[in-house]
Amino acid sequence: MDETVAEYIRRTVLKIPRDEIKMMLQKWGFLSEAQLQTLNFHQIKDNISQDVVQLCEENSAGIKQAAALDITYNHIYQNKRMWSVYRMKKSGEEVEYFDIADFKKKFKQILQSALKNVTITFKEYEDNAIWIRVAWGTPYKKPNQYKPSYVVYHSQTPYVFISASVLKSNLPLLCQALIVASNYHDIREMELRSHSLNSLKDIVFKRYSQNFETYTPKPLQRENVEPENADIMIIHENRSEKERIHRLNQEFFGTGPQPKLEFAQYRLETMFKSDPKMNVLDKKEPFRCLVKFSSPHLLESLKSLAPAGVADAPLSPLLTCIPHKARNFFKIREKKCLLSESFVSP
Repeated sequence: MDETVAEYIRRTVLKIPRDEIKMMLQKWGFLSEAQLQTLNFHQIKDNISQDVVQLCEENSAGIKQAAALDITYNHIYQNKRMWSVYRMKKSGEEVEYFDIADFKKKFKQILQSALKNVTITFKEYEDNAIWIRVAWGTPYKKPNQYKPSYVVYHSQTPYVFISASVLKSNLPLLCQALIVASNYHDIREMELRSHSLNSLKDIVFKRYSQNFETYTPKPLQRENVEPENADIMIIHENRSEKERIHRLNQEFFGTGPQPKLEFAQYRLETMFKSDPKMNVLDKKEPFRCLVKFSSPHLLESLKSLAPAGVADAPLSPLLTCIPHKARNFFKIREKKCLLSESFVSP
């Protein structure tokens, strides 16, 4: 077995928590159950990794087997990577039969014809997800196995989730391979990023339910009360206000946990109105700006604004519409904007 392969397998094993190494190796499936029984999982991880390498040498493991172990690791610990969502588009509405063998063949042909030194590994999972690992090299250097790109493609949808390596110059080639192999003609980034791959899937696959009703707040009904009853009324109004905020939060965000979204952005177009006599605005062009949101848990942060007293309830639709806008992204993007809202300020 090549020394580079052996070292890569050893380092991958060292990344795994010791209590989960056996489970990970079983999911990898390269070592037999009899070989796994010979391993002592109670020793220090460095010794375990050396023993695993020795067994891999007996099985003549190559770079594809080492890459498959890395895919298994990243599938289980997918939240360690930053994922971006892309959406592909066909020229028509026709539905074609998906051939996984043809997809793999075309994908490899595109990358290998453009770049000689590249390692491509596929692994299929039960939810129609195809995991693709691409280790990039150059015409003069072997692929760097420690900085691969990952692609998760759901064959029955136009959505692709990409965790790119630091070599961003290879991203256009990766996207080209995807649209050719899957018989699409265009691909665009949706400006949604997160470490939580499952949360991104919940949003774009509409597995996350959120209400988007227009809410018109009703003024509080106040009655004339005696001074001695003022404190009681204040307590009652405070309790009623908390209940109102809780109800509105449920209406806009639902009752379940929010998808773990860490980044979102959209373009905002604002049309201003002013007194003609003031002659403030000579042009009728809208004011444009780019709005970016980032947080370790963006939607939960927005949900907590009103209960914390940081913002009034209900929140502005510009804040509560983020998952909804993400799902409608491609239709909006065709109008040459990202995730846009137009409104008129008083």
